[in-house]
Amino acid sequence: MPITAQQVIDRIKAQVGVPWAEETVDTIKAGDAHTKVTGVTATMFATMEVLRKSAEAGNNLIICHEPTFYSHLDELAPLEKDEVQQTKLAYIRKHKLVVFRFHDHIHRMKPDGIVAGVAEALGWQKRERADDPAVFDVEPTKLGKLAKLLKKKLDAHALRFVGDADLVCSRVALSVGAGGSSGEIAKLQRDDIDVLLCGETREWETVEYVHDAAQSGKKKGLIVLGHVPSEQAGMEWCARWLSKFVTEVPVKFIPSGDPFTTP
Repeated sequence: MPITAQQVIDRIKAQVGVPWAEETVDTIKAGDAHTKVTGVTATMFATMEVLRKSAEAGNNLIICHEPTFYSHLDELAPLEKDEVQQTKLAYIRKHKLVVFRFHDHIHRMKPDGIVAGVAEALGWQKRERADDPAVFDVEPTKLGKLAKLLKKKLDAHALRFVGDADLVCSRVALSVGAGGSSGEIAKLQRDDIDVLLCGETREWETVEYVHDAAQSGKKKGLIVLGHVPSEQAGMEWCARWLSKFVTEVPVKFIPSGDPFTTP
């Protein structure tokens, strides 16, 4: 029997293992919930390229982690007459696509599905502390070498780091996406953490904290991966998770990719 977008979403709600919040950004952002699904795409951002590749593959349900319309709540009104937004909406309507955001609840899963995917991509599944989620004890590695390794494994086009390149790191905290400076600095204050990996951060807060810490002789480092590289492996993990209980149609991970390039 055909399965609808709403039925897929209902299965997600039943499988996440945590209560579904009444207030959440995890809702349909475009399209009709009653649409019969022909295929599912899991991705970080429902970019124009991802929409095109999904339509070409016959995947009309796109499950994305981050906003589609340029604000956390995917509010359409501020850019109601904007050509970029209108082009995207027109493409979704023309191809009868459904875009569903899956952000809050994948992070609330136990373990956090995004962190689990990143740990798997890095080969760190057995390195995570059992009582301290998203903190890893890894082989001692110099900060500069660790940055190069992460750049390659996570396809981070514009990765940057702060601190002494020769600093030997073995205790790593991961803050995916945009975790916020207060939480990032709190991790860096801990004696049992050498380096923080983050997606994106405020350069005038966390970055300067690490900058001063390093110049004061403290053994601290920061690696800024970029938002997409810090979470994208989590949505690849999500595709595998979805395929366990959505079996009527193909489920495919389509990367939205790191948007940054360097000269």
